[in-house]
Amino acid sequence: MAEEPKETKPGFQNPVAGFGVTFKAMFKKRLTEQYPEQQKTTAPRFHGRHQLNRHPDGLEKCVGCELCAWACPADAIYVEGADNTDEERYSPGERYGRVYQINYARCILCGLCIEACPTRALTMTNEFELADSSRANLIYTKEQLLAGLDEDMVDTPHAIYPGMDEQDYYRGLVTEAAPGTERQVAVSKGEQPGEQEVKA
Repeated sequence: MAEEPKETKPGFQNPVAGFGVTFKAMFKKRLTEQYPEQQKTTAPRFHGRHQLNRHPDGLEKCVGCELCAWACPADAIYVEGADNTDEERYSPGERYGRVYQINYARCILCGLCIEACPTRALTMTNEFELADSSRANLIYTKEQLLAGLDEDMVDTPHAIYPGMDEQDYYRGLVTEAAPGTERQVAVSKGEQPGEQEVKA
């Protein structure tokens, strides 16, 4: 025969043990943060605002594969890919992200999108101040998410490093823009061929 469970009698200690946590907290020193005057430093791997990264010569790492959008559980990312041409090249591969948007009214900053990215084009920064008074301002575009240019970079579009291919970029063989690299005309953005080109 199965043993019957023993009856537990409610004793005096049960309520006291429950209030023990409250009494411990009553005598601890209160922590008051003076935000926003004194901003606390975030952890190195903090999940903040996203950033679209570039290769060392300035070409974009995003290839418009849309895997980040598929991985997003909140459906906060919208990507449109387009084909690169020799006359207008944004990334070393065949395609690039022509349209890239993240809706921070939906984003839960979980980081699944950066795990899904095969080229490490999408990472997360330590920036956490994303509040705004307008929903439209919470939709960040590619221009807002794209990393800035360093000294040895040339703004896109421009040709790939001479003698290199897409695989060489991901092996880290390209460390800066080739001497004499010129920015191409961005016809897809409405620029005209006669406009002044930016040189390296």
